[in-house]
Amino acid sequence: MPDHDPTHWRLPDHPSLEWLKRRAKRLRRLVDDGDPQALSLVERYDPGAGPVTLSRAQRVVARAHGYAGWSRLVADVRQREALSRPMAPTSDADDDVEAFLRAAVLSYTEPLAEPVPEPSRTTVHTLAALGRADELAAVLDADPSLVRAEGGPHAWVPLLYLCYSRVPQADAVGTLRLLLDRGADPDAGFLWQGMPSPFTALTGVLGGGERGEPPHPQAVWLATMLLDAGADPNDNQAFYNRAFEPDDSHLPPLLSHGAGHERPSPWRDRLGRAYPSPAQMVGEHLRSAAAAGFAQRVSLLLAAGVSPDTRGYHPVLGDATAYEVAVTRGQTECAALLADAGADTSGLDEDDLTLGRALAGTAEPGHPAVDGLPDRRPDAMRLAAELHGVAALEALVALGYDISTPGRWRTTALHEAALRGNEEMCRWLLERGASTTARDERFDATPAGWADHAGHAELAELLETDVD
Repeated sequence: MPDHDPTHWRLPDHPSLEWLKRRAKRLRRLVDDGDPQALSLVERYDPGAGPVTLSRAQRVVARAHGYAGWSRLVADVRQREALSRPMAPTSDADDDVEAFLRAAVLSYTEPLAEPVPEPSRTTVHTLAALGRADELAAVLDADPSLVRAEGGPHAWVPLLYLCYSRVPQADAVGTLRLLLDRGADPDAGFLWQGMPSPFTALTGVLGGGERGEPPHPQAVWLATMLLDAGADPNDNQAFYNRAFEPDDSHLPPLLSHGAGHERPSPWRDRLGRAYPSPAQMVGEHLRSAAAAGFAQRVSLLLAAGVSPDTRGYHPVLGDATAYEVAVTRGQTECAALLADAGADTSGLDEDDLTLGRALAGTAEPGHPAVDGLPDRRPDAMRLAAELHGVAALEALVALGYDISTPGRWRTTALHEAALRGNEEMCRWLLERGASTTARDERFDATPAGWADHAGHAELAELLETDVD
């Protein structure tokens, strides 16, 4: 069976009953063949004599995933399927209502469209997206059940179209108040393409994300209204989406309503241990802030009682504490804040400290190369380009790094500089022989491809012409 400790089994992002059934059938076959690992698995999760029937194998698989039995696992997977939304790209449908709603809201699948022509007819969902409180009130007076009616291209309730809308709205505050007063669920949300981190109404108004989607123009006011109405401030996707920019306006309403502290959560009830705990969420937000050098955010989170020694769950940062993350990424101000807050500073070795000084620009002049350092810490050049600049790259070259040393996912410093449109850094790297043909493992793309993807057409052309 699996090649890892079965107590750590997790459902995939897109769990399928067919996949789970195949897993149970495979377990049964392996037991019949006398496979020691399969026999150990059965003994661990369903001890006792007797044949391993298919139903017993299913029970073992369910318990290995943390469920009491197969029926509970099946119910959970079916619930996830019901909550999932494909968020597919724009269809070719002629319905201008669907076209309007697709173009008007954040989908985290395709960029917002401008301008967005209004549809020829209105529905409860278009009225919510447009923030037309008075017209929406008349519709709900006629049929109160429509306040929770799923519809439109994403099968959302009206509240979600309001919160994810980025077209001009007549009265967003009044529309939100109306929907909440009429019984809309402040914790309404969906699973984006089935992934187990819900995109809620709160997620929608706060915006952000890897592509920097804009927050709602009245984000703080609407978020506060949702939280006052009972929305869970422990919103994992909201914390993740707001981790990429230094704007901290999301934190006061979330922290003042209890983010980081245990409280009833409908999404944790639905997703179980697939959903991080409140402490893990704010701890991960602290780690991401330390990694990015967002010192003000680090201060806010520490003042709110977030532990400086929290270890997170995001694979990019591994199991390092926020202090360790800050030091190894050259974020000296954040590291000092965390140390002053009592962080454990003993978990770093000399390689980590040397690299931290190089990235931060505090390395000793003329520091000799460190034998084997690029092999032990290969991600440093990429991090220097992502987080710092030419001075950090120069310091790393002095420590023995090649100009094209690949880091995580075989991403080079030139990839990172190209993504950010940093022509000065790109030229510096090119002058020292950086490879323009290196391809990363995630996208199989050259630095020119990264520049083009980020919209830096002139830089992409430069990188394409300057070939090895």
